[in-house]
Amino acid sequence: MDLTYTEEEDDFRARLRKWLGEVLPTLPAKPAATDWPGRRAYDAAWQRMLYDAGYAGLHWPRDAGGQGATPTQHLIFLEETERAGAPYVGAGFVGLLHAGPTIAAEGTPEQRARWLPPILRGDEIWCQGFSEPDAGSDLAALRTKAVRDGDTYVVSGSKIWTSHAEVADWCELLVRTDPHAPKHRGISWLAMPMDAPGVTVRPLRTLAGSTEFAEVFLDEVRVPAAHRIGAENDGWRVTMVTLSFERGTAFVGEVVACRRVLGALARTARANGRWDDAVLRRRLGRLNAEFAALWRLTQWNVSEAQRSGGVPGVGGSVFKLRYSHARQELYDAAAEVLGAGALDADHEWVADRLSALSYSIAAGTSQIQQNIVAERILGLPKGR
Repeated sequence: MDLTYTEEEDDFRARLRKWLGEVLPTLPAKPAATDWPGRRAYDAAWQRMLYDAGYAGLHWPRDAGGQGATPTQHLIFLEETERAGAPYVGAGFVGLLHAGPTIAAEGTPEQRARWLPPILRGDEIWCQGFSEPDAGSDLAALRTKAVRDGDTYVVSGSKIWTSHAEVADWCELLVRTDPHAPKHRGISWLAMPMDAPGVTVRPLRTLAGSTEFAEVFLDEVRVPAAHRIGAENDGWRVTMVTLSFERGTAFVGEVVACRRVLGALARTARANGRWDDAVLRRRLGRLNAEFAALWRLTQWNVSEAQRSGGVPGVGGSVFKLRYSHARQELYDAAAEVLGAGALDADHEWVADRLSALSYSIAAGTSQIQQNIVAERILGLPKGR
């Protein structure tokens, strides 16, 4: 992995920085955190600006509508947009970072032409229908069934923790298409329209008070067989592609954000007198080293993905495992720096601390990541 920058990459950074400096002051105020229709419109408008400027799907292959940028250019983009305070993908998270890359890697030419351009333009929003109430971390134990009826699947069941279901047009949906096959082999990956008859969405309120998750109930929803990504009953393999993107590259921008927060923590500690605490200084210093190491691991993972055809490998589980806990430690340190201010529910770090608690569960629990690292990287035998 070459960590130096070429002249072309330096030019790319300069052009991007100039563009961000021009467009960010023109953005309207962000909608309230509870205004999901407003947030969707805001996020979609930003995505359209990226698309018009040639920055949408920067690292996607050109034949998928992307820019075919190098891994280093992708990381430069993440660094510069975060440092400039640009909007994050927001409601477009699932489509841009999960479903879109999966369709680009596994979809037919017709499927790619149908779904990828609207994702890149911000025209269509996706949600993730993977988890189920009784499946937990054992995703392969899902019971939502899809029965083939001619050219359609009839889908019945329920999903939980469905990200952005309130405002989504499409759902990346895992269903059981062969109830008699071993549980990892009877699953298919479908693209389901959220306005189909039989779909009911019930928002879930999180500890932080937001409703970006929902329960989704499916009552004989008809989904065209042409909306299946990959072969029937091959959905588990396709799902591993999706999860490799989720664990391997979807959080990389947040590492930059955490490093920015860490710098702000140090400045706050100096301002309020907490910097005199040697234990706190050591804690912040260790976190600084932790996030610097995570950024280098990110660079390595993205480089590996490029060499393997664009799909992240199991190294993403190493990143996800350590990042989940480092983020929680960061906001524990924020509470220490804030002191009594850590009880102020309106402070952004307080809300982020509550959100950080979910990261050891989201995108696969830490226990699942430990199993993947143990079995697939270290070659240890499976636990009993």
